[in-house]
Amino acid sequence: MDLRPYVQAGAGVWWSQAGAEATPLVDALLDQVSDIGPVRAFGGLTFNRRLREVPPEVTLVSYGAMGELRRNRTLQVVPAHYSVLPRLFAERVLPGDVGLVQVSPPGPDGVCSLGIGVDYAGDAVRHSRILVGEINHRMPATTGTPGIPLDRFAATIETDRPVPEAPDRAPDAVDEAIAARVAELVEDGDTVQMGVGALPTAIMDGLAGHRDLGFHSGMLTDGVLRLVEKGVLTGRRKEIDEGVLVTGTAIGSAELYARLGELPVRFRPASYTHDPGVLARLRRLVAINSAVEVDLSGQVGSEAVGGRYLGGIGGQADFSGAAARTGARSIIALRSTAGGASTIVPALRGPVSTGRADVDVVVTEHGSAWLRGCPHDEYGARLVAVAAPEHRDALIRALQERS
Repeated sequence: MDLRPYVQAGAGVWWSQAGAEATPLVDALLDQVSDIGPVRAFGGLTFNRRLREVPPEVTLVSYGAMGELRRNRTLQVVPAHYSVLPRLFAERVLPGDVGLVQVSPPGPDGVCSLGIGVDYAGDAVRHSRILVGEINHRMPATTGTPGIPLDRFAATIETDRPVPEAPDRAPDAVDEAIAARVAELVEDGDTVQMGVGALPTAIMDGLAGHRDLGFHSGMLTDGVLRLVEKGVLTGRRKEIDEGVLVTGTAIGSAELYARLGELPVRFRPASYTHDPGVLARLRRLVAINSAVEVDLSGQVGSEAVGGRYLGGIGGQADFSGAAARTGARSIIALRSTAGGASTIVPALRGPVSTGRADVDVVVTEHGSAWLRGCPHDEYGARLVAVAAPEHRDALIRALQERS
């Protein structure tokens, strides 16, 4: 597709996360940008390997180094809570002149759904002058957010391609050990939030023995489908959206996408899923998030180590803060080592993503360190107790040197 009539030099372009593995629109932009001229482009989680390195005319911006963006050395990361992204689009701080979106075929009313990727796109479309759409006949139509009328698009192309599945490794024994400890901290009737990956998959499967759990999260995965089938995720005790799974994005297998219509799920934009006022109404919210490392003062790093970005703030701070202040509990779950190095460290080697006051408990395969209400001078000892045994002596020495 020729994007030159719609994208001008100096424009700000964004694309939705849905099916971002090899979207024709993103690829067309990368192919044509040398003729268009410099553009500033925003994208989120992606599996598109072409975004590992972009043409010099593209200034690539994101809320974090998610997926293949981890390999892009020129990526500009905008540190922001996910709940703030709608505001940044509204204020035109983030690129927003032209939106490249993948949508479902229009219904009888001529309206297309954003499908599995509402998230920030559901807010960004309202602030974009031009929308260019890929109408993918395999993109499932979803409910919960107003769609896009066909006449709102400046141009469209039609495709019939599989919605990309999430590449992931299967949980191992360490993941399952952590998951078992996390499951002990979740009570029947709680509303859970968590992300995507092998550890969250293990945690979801570890909740199979619970009853009447609710779900409100930025991402919905195959683990949710399995818990619905087992009668675990009923949402009967949710204070809001009773009986409904609330999410912004689905990311998983072809089976998950094909069966979304069977689930009581509502896809909502980030201005709802991550809104502090909405989250404050979920009085039994349990936020379960991971991290790159946690230091001995309880601070959580989820973005970068040694100047290299490995992730982003995302929705962690939004959900952890809400769960710690007005919900049930905020959990940080992580493996005790990564590449042989301890993930419990004397001091973070990157920025603080989530403050210690928003963390109730830190869980590794070696135990659970309860920090809520804990005096500051006890934090270190409790965190050392859940560190990998081979690293505890060094951590104890680091604590002694501080005293």
